[in-house]
Amino acid sequence: MPPKKNKKEGESEDKFMRAARFGRVKNDLSMGFVGLPNVGKSTLTNILAGANHAEAANYPFCTIDPNKVKAIVPDQKFKYLANTYKPSSVVPAVLTIVDIAGLIKGASEGAGLGNAFLSHIAAVDGIFHLVRAFESDEIVHVDDSVDAIRDLETIQSELCLKDKETLTKVIEKEKERIRKEKGIARSADVPLGETFQSAYDKCAKLIDSNTPVQTCEDFTMGEVDEIRNFGLITTKPQIYVVNMSKKSFLRKGNKWLPKIQEWVNSHGGGQIIPMSCEFEQELMDLQDDKEGINAYIKECEDEVKKMGLSGPGFAVKSVVPRLIRSGRQSLCLQSFYTAGPKEVRAWTIMKGTAAPQAAGVIHTDFERGFIKAEVANFDDFKALHKGEASMAKVKEAGKYRQEGKTYIMQEGDICVFMHNVTASKKK
Repeated sequence: MPPKKNKKEGESEDKFMRAARFGRVKNDLSMGFVGLPNVGKSTLTNILAGANHAEAANYPFCTIDPNKVKAIVPDQKFKYLANTYKPSSVVPAVLTIVDIAGLIKGASEGAGLGNAFLSHIAAVDGIFHLVRAFESDEIVHVDDSVDAIRDLETIQSELCLKDKETLTKVIEKEKERIRKEKGIARSADVPLGETFQSAYDKCAKLIDSNTPVQTCEDFTMGEVDEIRNFGLITTKPQIYVVNMSKKSFLRKGNKWLPKIQEWVNSHGGGQIIPMSCEFEQELMDLQDDKEGINAYIKECEDEVKKMGLSGPGFAVKSVVPRLIRSGRQSLCLQSFYTAGPKEVRAWTIMKGTAAPQAAGVIHTDFERGFIKAEVANFDDFKALHKGEASMAKVKEAGKYRQEGKTYIMQEGDICVFMHNVTASKKK
């Protein structure tokens, strides 16, 4: 049996499962950066990728096509397995990040490059809503002044306006389907299904109040099934990322953060991650200089002390790992591992995936001919293997399990899949 989750972990997981319930069931999902021009999307995309994959220029529409990068998922379990087995090949899990060019007011009606960008947002599975909370004479603001709440309203309004337009098309399409199915004249009223109507009404009410559909907890499973087919942008999981100045980041706050928290709470709630592209860029520029990194962190810590601030809450560290993990968690993705002398690899699956489907991520034959999964919990392996790159001690302790077709994979499972695929006989 898999290890039990504590109550807090269960509640957190339920929250993310609710947010991702409208999404596609796939293992290669993506997060997209959405925001006004010049808020730091391309810079942060570069940082997450660990390389300059996007042209981060001070120009509102410098990223015309969405720029995709793969961000390596920070994973201490994977790192431990790699250090233990020391294989010739290590393959970590990655999260696909899409840098989408900036939206502006009127994008839902085609302003700027609006229609193209809204289609790019529709193509991703989750949203990093990046908002600017820093002043700079060098980096122009599209509206000539910094106002984080105005910017949040602009982006949210454009997404909701697009969804409002989509809902109009959805209900007309459904009426047309029923007319054809039941032979109803165009002049007659069309009776919509009860579940469809209630799903539509709830979505319309949320969108009219400028609130993302995914924040509502009052949908039935039948309504969720209907809404999945609506194609609404605001059904996507959304994380609010606040880009502050380095000084504000070090002191863990500025005048905009409380206002942003209040705005988010009044628009359905959501996770807020304060960060600083300025700090992260300076840190990344030193990535090949370990001594330089230590000196930079020490310099920042001294600056924090000069402000009279101390304690764990004012620790100086990168937010990038948290950002990647949060994006992945919002999409309900998790990892399982295969480990041996040739390769240690993290495989990405959705939460709730059964063992045969997890095996199919490695190879379709593994799912088709699935017999069983041999599974060890990572924590059991770490506690029992006694330095050996082997499962021998885990087996001796009775912690090496055999699981069948109904087993639901758990985060951090170390697996070997047994399968048998017989070639079809010639007729």
